[in-house]
Amino acid sequence: MGGAQENTLLTCEGLHKRGHEVILITGPALGPEGQLMDRARGGGYQVIELKQMRRAINPVRDIICYRQLKKILVQLKPDIVHTHSAKAGILGRWAAAAIRDKAAVACCRRVEKLRQAQSGREKRPRIIHTIHGLAFHPYQSGLLNRFYIFIEKAAARRTDAFISVAQAMTDQTLTAGIGRQGQFTKVFSGLETKYFVERPTVEKIAALRNKYNIPSDAVVITSVARLFELKGHKYIIESAQEIARKHKNVVWLFIGDGKLRQPLEQVIAEHGLQNRFRFTGLIAPEQIGELLHASDILVHCSLREGLARAIPQALLCGKPVVSFDVDGAREVVLNDQTGYLIRPKDISALSAAIEKLVADPELRRRLGETGRELCLREFDHETMADRIELVYRQ
Repeated sequence: MGGAQENTLLTCEGLHKRGHEVILITGPALGPEGQLMDRARGGGYQVIELKQMRRAINPVRDIICYRQLKKILVQLKPDIVHTHSAKAGILGRWAAAAIRDKAAVACCRRVEKLRQAQSGREKRPRIIHTIHGLAFHPYQSGLLNRFYIFIEKAAARRTDAFISVAQAMTDQTLTAGIGRQGQFTKVFSGLETKYFVERPTVEKIAALRNKYNIPSDAVVITSVARLFELKGHKYIIESAQEIARKHKNVVWLFIGDGKLRQPLEQVIAEHGLQNRFRFTGLIAPEQIGELLHASDILVHCSLREGLARAIPQALLCGKPVVSFDVDGAREVVLNDQTGYLIRPKDISALSAAIEKLVADPELRRRLGETGRELCLREFDHETMADRIELVYRQ
């Protein structure tokens, strides 16, 4: 479960619906964040699960996975190989390029038309990579960043086109010397907007608040993110210390699960805020919209994110957003129009923006409505599938 995975799933479903033969090659569903494998297997297209495809770097496992990918791609003979996420992006592009290069050489030897092969008419598969986020970032060692940039440059030389979920991803990739300007197309990560634009009944919202012991008159500040490093929950907790003292009717709701749940609960208890925070644990993706409708403000304090899906999700529900100004957030969170951008780790500014919204229901409504109109135009999954199909045809 994750933004890149949901994007990939909706891409597969959209292209399958448009008449293309789609095969999804994926690693196993591991970890406490939930899984989308059941839905993928019920999507009407072929799903191939590679046990060796894992997020963590493991040279032995990765070499085995690379060889498996090459063998599968030789059998499938795809027209397009479209990769998502860092690990699958590297291994998938290298494997696709290996079989393409081999096929090109065979073609040249067979028909002795080197110029025709080099022109691209014989080049199959075409290789496309979607950039959801970057493996290199300021919050890890420079040595590790240089390693990631090196392998991304090598993969880029084997890539025909890039799709970026935000312009920020294109800019940062080009700044690092990866790819060329004409290779990039921005396609916002699509959402099943029906789960967000339709407001639940008053009775449903009351039942949801009652389920999590949230008073009906409370102002609910919500975060939607895995409970994981760099997702910024600790900054929300830090800002809550001051806000909770001033506003007795504010409750914080953390939607999602992960390995940091227990440490976060401990920090909350140490600050005496356990009565002001709620954790949903793992929930189905289609329930996120209902919980956002039962909320009042989304706060997103991740330190790195291509463009967090939680931001357009909240805006589609008509809820304003307070977000750290990282990566693609500024393309959707527009100051005094759809929410407020905050310099990362600036707790004082974060608290001030939240308090401004807590105190002004009309401001919350106005910013949320503007955000809803923006995201309805740009973030529907059918729009995403149309734009991706256009890249394929080009």
